[in-house]
This record gives sequence, C-alpha cells and structure tokens, in this order.
Amino acid sequence: MALLYAIATRIMYAGILLLAVIILNFGMMHLAPGDVADSISQSMGGADEEVLNEIRATYGLDRPFIVQLGSYIGKVLRFDLGYSFFYTQPVSQLILQKLPATLLLVLTAQFLALIVGVFLGVYSAQRPNGLSSHFVSFFALFGYSAPVFWSGLLLLIGFSLHIQWFPVAGMRDVTIEGNFLEEAIDIIRHMVLPVITLASIFLALYSRLSRATMMEVLGSDYIRTAKSKGLTDREIIYKHALKNSLSPVITLAGLQFSAVVSGAILVESVFSWPGLGTLAFESIIARDTPTILGILFFSALVVIVGNLLTDLTLRLVDPRVRTNG
Repeated sequence: MALLYAIATRIMYAGILLLAVIILNFGMMHLAPGDVADSISQSMGGADEEVLNEIRATYGLDRPFIVQLGSYIGKVLRFDLGYSFFYTQPVSQLILQKLPATLLLVLTAQFLALIVGVFLGVYSAQRPNGLSSHFVSFFALFGYSAPVFWSGLLLLIGFSLHIQWFPVAGMRDVTIEGNFLEEAIDIIRHMVLPVITLASIFLALYSRLSRATMMEVLGSDYIRTAKSKGLTDREIIYKHALKNSLSPVITLAGLQFSAVVSGAILVESVFSWPGLGTLAFESIIARDTPTILGILFFSALVVIVGNLLTDLTLRLVDPRVRTNG
C-alpha cells in the first residue's frame, strides 16, 4: 500500500508539473516575435492582408490569449496536439513517425554510457592512485567539457570523410534492399558515430560518480568486515559494494535523461538523423508553432516519466529508500 500511495502521489505531482509546462510553453511561443500567419503565408508564396486575416481566423490566432490557451489545454487533454502548418499533417502523427529513431538513438546512448561508465568507475576505484584512475579522470574531464556538436563533427570528419568506416548521414542506406539482418547491420553502422557522440558526455559523468561512490563504499565498515571473513575481491565488489554504490548513479541517470533528449537535437542535426531533434530544428526554422509545442510537450512528458521511473527504481534497488519512504 505504501508503494501504491507513493506512486499515486508522484503521478498527481507529475500531472500538475506537466500542466505548468504546457502553460509556460504556450506563453513563451505566444510572446515570441513574429506572426505565425506570416509564416504560413510565406509557405504559400505570400498573401495580402485579407488572406492573412482568414488564416488567423481559421487557426484561431485572432482570439484572446486566454481563449487560445484554454482551447490548447483542452486539446492536449484529449491527446490532440494540433495540426502542423508546415508538414500539413497532425502533430501527434509526426511525433510518432520520428519517435522510434530518437528512442533508438537516446536509449542506446544512455545504456552505453551507464554500462561503460559504471565499469570504468568501479575498475578505477579499486586502484585510486593507479594509471587507470588517472586515465578515467582525464577522460571524464575531456568528455564533459567537449560540446556534443564539436565531438560529432570531429568523429564525422575522421571516421566518415577521411577513413570512411561509417556513413556520413541518415539512419539507413536506401539502396540496400536485403533481409532483416542486412538492414539491421546497416542501421547499426549509421548509429555508431551518433551514439558515441551522445554517450560521451554522460559516460564521463557516470564514470566519475561511480568511481567516487565506489571508493566511499569500499571504505565502509561492512566492507572491512567482508574482507576479514575471507571473501574474494570479486565477491566484495559485485555482491556487496556495487549495489550500494549504484543509487547515486541511477538518480543522476534519471535527472540527466532530459539532457540526453536535448542533446539529441544537436546530434541529430549534425548526423541528419531522422528523429525528433531534426523535426524540432526544421519546425523552428519554419516557425511551425503546433509542431514545436507538441515536441516540447512530449519532451517534458518523457522527462517527468523518466524521473518517476527513476524514483521507483531506487525504491526497488535500495532498501533504505523504501524504509525512509
């Protein structure tokens, strides 16, 4: 019952937060300079004032701000994110079309960063003054300070243009029409550079944090007790210390998921990855307000759900969180 109550409470808070995000996003877009009707007319080749007024009346742009806001909130509650001016199709349909590519990129990068980061952190924590520990520290500093678009461009120039190991852009080669295995290999080849670029900065964070927490856990009393009982280093690390050192890493992974989604916009733009990041970039250029609002809403929803799942995961992994809860 306690877990169900905690879940219900957090879902209620998540709903309130999501409503605040919707209002803030809509207000910021309303305050942005320029006229949406002008953007729509430019895609049509231009229009006079009479046509502009008709466009404003058709899309409700001539109504007061509060009326537009209330109408938009009502549509969102019915899972209607509006109609794209630029792509001439429902925004929800656009997002669903681009979502698989972004999820594939983001989840793969997050998984890679977590696994490799925790492994490097645990390995270097066992030898805090060794060469491996100094290498992890240098690698973390470099990975955290390098912008993702700069890293992406360097990888693109080095491994796509000069060495030509990986494709330059896109998600798949349209000339390949083979079986499932051939198409999967082609997608993986296109994924390598974007995934490494997106995972680099978060891998640095996870490695440093897991190293610090593991060193703290290894210095605790129960670890010394385990050593005195004659347990091997592998048993101490992976059966006792690792589980207790993962809580901060899991928390950071949930908090950083929003940064992964925002970083995907830059990475997708560099590698022309056909996901939500590219869709957001093109919508901003075209001033496609419904699509921009839909992407912002979906991104906020992903972040809120990610934080909720992080909290629940901590309750399952760490008994102390369940007890405090």
